[in-house]
Amino acid sequence: QVQLTESGGGLVQAGGSLRLSCSASGRTFSSYGVGWFRQAPGKEREFVAFIDLSGIIRSYADPVKGRFTISRDNAKNTVYLQMNSLKLKDAAIYFCAARADGLGSSNVLQYDYWGQGTQVTVSS
Repeated sequence: QVQLTESGGGLVQAGGSLRLSCSASGRTFSSYGVGWFRQAPGKEREFVAFIDLSGIIRSYADPVKGRFTISRDNAKNTVYLQMNSLKLKDAAIYFCAARADGLGSSNVLQYDYWGQGTQVTVSS
């Protein structure tokens, strides 16, 4: 199994940038698909981005397309989410999740492991 820990959240002004990290322990997740999801107060958890085991196949939710970039560094056992041009609506707790079959998915039900989340706050 794999344990996931998110980091890099914090306070940023609208239009600014943050880079989130999802670090794995217990087992390498170089062969796992990894997704980022977010959940704002009073909202359901929603898909943000995913990357498959190859690091080549990536997908983004429409609200973040063109602004966010997902990547992975297998040597560091880490997946990143670079967030640029942040908007007030991006404020949420961000979670990473891993899928053992190596595929990516936008469906929260198709992931096997989840981190505890990191808070992103965007100020006007």
